Amino acid sequence: MVFITIMHTAHDSLRGVDLNLVLALDALLGERHVTRAAARLGVSQSAASHALARLRELLGDPLLVRGPRGAMLPTPRALALAPLVHRALDGIAGALRHPEAFDPTTARRSFLIGAGDYAELVLLPALVSRLAATAPGIDLFVRTVPDELATALARGDLDVVIAPARPRDASGPGMYQRHLFDEQFVCALRRDHPAARRRLTLDRYCALDHLLIAPRGTAGGFVDDALAALDRQRRVVLAVPHFLIVPHVIATTDLIVTLASRIATAFAGSHRLATLRPPPELALTGFAIHLLWHERSHGDDAQRWFRDQIAAVAPGLPRS
Repeated sequence: MVFITIMHTAHDSLRGVDLNLVLALDALLGERHVTRAAARLGVSQSAASHALARLRELLGDPLLVRGPRGAMLPTPRALALAPLVHRALDGIAGALRHPEAFDPTTARRSFLIGAGDYAELVLLPALVSRLAATAPGIDLFVRTVPDELATALARGDLDVVIAPARPRDASGPGMYQRHLFDEQFVCALRRDHPAARRRLTLDRYCALDHLLIAPRGTAGGFVDDALAALDRQRRVVLAVPHFLIVPHVIATTDLIVTLASRIATAFAGSHRLATLRPPPELALTGFAIHLLWHERSHGDDAQRWFRDQIAAVAPGLPRS
């Protein structure tokens, strides 16, 4: 509210004022000589004299008056104005000056990432390790990917989103995306599970009890859609909203889970899990992980550098 009030006051005060006169005022008060001020401004002496006349009328003060031997002397109002006008112009020039090049080795700032627990588990450890070595002053804040991720990126609530790209998000106005890596699906179950010793046929797959990862808390998913197309179904004994609990449940029960291969890889050793290919009849094609951002941050040097760091770690991520 204070900012809005100040902004409105400045606009109201300057409405109808030729702001070129501010430059002329700074030159005239600095040089105290019309000819030299004209040269500094790159205009004719006549134009500088005309500007001085307009300033006198605008401010209700002569500003510069004739002194001994033709010298021009500033009035008390001019002496008070000179440092204020000069600082104001310096501030404007600084605001319009191109920012210094982003230096990750010395920069101290944070970036906001939208990601689900899949991207957090698979990509964040490698990214944090890379930044610790190359940009120790950079902090990361991870937030849940909102339903309207394009709006969140446009508002600056997030800098980037790491997720499977939905067509309606990636093709929205001002949206950019970059392919990071492809993922495939595997089935995971405890290593000493009887079903782990044989190839998974469709009949064996449907006969097992399943764990479903349902981020939105609703039944069904891509596996169930594929089964329905084959006029088959499975029993989902347990549905959970995230990946964290999955390996612990699979390692201690007879349940099977169909999930991204890199998730299975991350937990296979520590939880003694076996991985199998899904039945080929399901035709589970996998998915692609993309980096998404908005035009508002597209040209920013720091943001461009950060996106490059994410893309750089993607090829080295472990595979199933």
